[in-house]
Amino acid sequence: RADVIVRGIRLPQALAAMVAGGGLAVSGAVMQAILRNPLGSPFTLGISHAAAFGAAFAVMALGSGLMTSGRTAVTITNPYVTTLAAFAASLLASGVIVAISRLRGARPETMVLTGVALGALFTAATLFLQYFATDVQLAAMVFWTFGDTARATWGELGLMTAVVGPGFFYFWAKSWNYNAMDAGDETAKGLGVRVERVRIVGMLLSSLVTAVLIAFLGIIGFVGLVVPHMFRRIIGADHRFLLPASLVGGALLLLASDTAARLILAPHLLPVSVLTAFLGAPTFLYLIVRGKRA
Repeated sequence: RADVIVRGIRLPQALAAMVAGGGLAVSGAVMQAILRNPLGSPFTLGISHAAAFGAAFAVMALGSGLMTSGRTAVTITNPYVTTLAAFAASLLASGVIVAISRLRGARPETMVLTGVALGALFTAATLFLQYFATDVQLAAMVFWTFGDTARATWGELGLMTAVVGPGFFYFWAKSWNYNAMDAGDETAKGLGVRVERVRIVGMLLSSLVTAVLIAFLGIIGFVGLVVPHMFRRIIGADHRFLLPASLVGGALLLLASDTAARLILAPHLLPVSVLTAFLGAPTFLYLIVRGKRA
């Protein structure tokens, strides 16, 4: 029995935490590079908010939330419908960001402002659905937004790995382009970098990686924001080293957070997203203060 629990439940959950943590951290590092903005991350650009709206829509319109037989808990009765809806909404948000930015020459500030506006819009739309939801539907919506690896299976782990792995190697192969863009668009263009193309493809691919992870595990904030900042201060801004470090650091951070979340309130399980927010926000503030003093 213990062997079945380890291989069938615990091991895929632990590996999912590592894959998701690494993927979110690398996506955050790439977004910060192509936008030249330290606040660039899937959460701050509204992609996570879009996923939450997609899940809420699935629960509200497609009936994915239902009371269990014991009538004391709520479950997602059709998780794949909810996952697909969250994934589609995330891709919709990233597509709108890219489409609007192309009208302005793929400028980074346009992407950031569009992402912030979309985040507010999807948040308002989610609140609108929650206002008209029943108690069961509302509970199902809230349950999904709690990012947690407990819902991961071997099949979902395989799909996440199939997206995160190739995505990382693509980003790593473009490290020189990201380094050139750090010096400014004009400098990068002078070095032969097709800035608009690199920015749009990077945004789309990092959004795709994020959308897959969020769709399967829910919203997990601050990993994509804090980890790249942390390693940028330790090893510098060279993306040849920053991206692999973010991959490993994000994987270890989310694995440690997931383990701690299971032990703090044992036998009850604390959603890992709660712990990453508690750890990530103070850490990010510390990095900001330390940077100002330096």
